[in-house]
Amino acid sequence: MSQTALETPEDLLRMQLRTALTMEHDSLAALGELEEASVSADVKKLFRHHADETRQQIDNLEKVFRLLELPESTAASPSTKGISRQAETLLGKAAKPLRDQIALSAALGNEHYEMAAYQGIIIPVEALGATDALALLTENAEQEIHTSEELATRLRELVGA
Repeated sequence: MSQTALETPEDLLRMQLRTALTMEHDSLAALGELEEASVSADVKKLFRHHADETRQQIDNLEKVFRLLELPESTAASPSTKGISRQAETLLGKAAKPLRDQIALSAALGNEHYEMAAYQGIIIPVEALGATDALALLTENAEQEIHTSEELATRLRELVGA
């Protein structure tokens, strides 16, 4: 179902949820590519773990659609596609010792976008008083924050900061 106009707060929320679902699907695909591009086993493991969390986040978003009685669908997420394209370009030019750093940096950028996207959804869902949907969205946001911290920690270790 296409959504061509945003005329109400409900229209906007539905579009944000649709975009978030695409965002998570894009992230799942990117995580597989970043894992493959990574050199060290611990970075690969980090991406596999986050892929498992991302699958759960997709499931949570699908539940949110049902809880809010909205038709489930996706909408374009140009930001996540852009982050993936940038990572692909950099990885294509990088010497092997830089691949983990590039992969971690790209994933970190994506996590920050996801954190902001969830915050933009959580606030109106909270205002609706939809506590079950809010709990699922908050769980996703907290996972994004935790993953961001893990990525930043590993990146600091990698660059000796």
